[in-house]
Amino acid sequence: MPIHKLTMPKWGLSMKEGKVVNWLAEEGAQVETGVELVEVETEKISSAVEASASGVLRRQVAAVGDVVPVAGLLSVIVEGSVSDAEIDAFVADFEANFVPEEAEEQLAGPAAETVEIEGQAENHTVRYLKRGEGGEPAILIHGFGGDLDNWLFNHEPLAASRTVYALDLPGHGGSSKQVSAGAAGDFAKVLAGFLDAVSVPRAHLVGHSLGGAIALELALAHPRCASSVTLIASAGLGPEIDGDYIEGFITAAQRRRIKPHLEKLFANPSLVSRQLVDAILQYKRLDGVDAALRTVADAFCPGGKQSVVLRDRVGELSVPVLVIWGEEDRILPASHAKGLPGSIQTRIISGSGHMVQMEAAAEVNEAVSSLWG
Repeated sequence: MPIHKLTMPKWGLSMKEGKVVNWLAEEGAQVETGVELVEVETEKISSAVEASASGVLRRQVAAVGDVVPVAGLLSVIVEGSVSDAEIDAFVADFEANFVPEEAEEQLAGPAAETVEIEGQAENHTVRYLKRGEGGEPAILIHGFGGDLDNWLFNHEPLAASRTVYALDLPGHGGSSKQVSAGAAGDFAKVLAGFLDAVSVPRAHLVGHSLGGAIALELALAHPRCASSVTLIASAGLGPEIDGDYIEGFITAAQRRRIKPHLEKLFANPSLVSRQLVDAILQYKRLDGVDAALRTVADAFCPGGKQSVVLRDRVGELSVPVLVIWGEEDRILPASHAKGLPGSIQTRIISGSGHMVQMEAAAEVNEAVSSLWG
């Protein structure tokens, strides 16, 4: 059909609607599939919605400032010659038959699950979300203070050709708050237990920040567990880290105090919405979170320096390794991506910060998918 709809995506488990912030292409513009067309603000973060088809952007159905439910119509893209009357009819038919609650149910996707993992010192309840079917599985591992929502713009695209799991590390998100000694090696043991619990003997490991160091620890300790390793703004590749950010994240208990620290995560600080700040504060108020974060920080970066640097061991891995970094990372310097063994692929993305997988989701997804083959 020459008429294509662009609808409000569902990013994350809780998203119900998004607000149109800015159109990045004018009506009448020729657009290609994957080009960013419109900026949308959600309860978590602002991001861009990409064109779902190539053609001419004939109609911006949603205006700047409009709040559109998940699966609601944003715009119309047309291939070939189509009259305004035909577009009017297409939009009228969509709106006449659109039921927000039904559309949200259709796009709801899988629900998060939990699994019990036995440890030597303590047991853990781990929350995870599984998307996709078949192929060689992959695991997405978030960083310090994060959760599986850190992969809002990556999980579903990466799961197009395989099963992909995203999990909440102990002490984070919906997982139990015990973190043992809080070291990356302790988390790697939990990750190994998670793979056993979901019957995945071998997986592509994708780690962000602290999650990268955890992926490295697991791949080095249990080489047979890793099909490949992707390190995104990874810890463990150099001693430098913004210790003030870590300390501020732990201690700040008010919106005005924590927001400047969260803004460090992005090259574009306007991406830190009020809702994102509130969600972080809500997480930090959960029982056990303060103690868990402090334990992890004391083990991970005592005195504002990373305690474990594995860059000299990365070359030991016999599987493909990809390192991705945001050029404007203010938490872990992009220089850590340089000087690694020649067999390791590296990609430094301009205009992006520490949360490069959010700010440059399309480029990151393409790079990771290419590594997997």
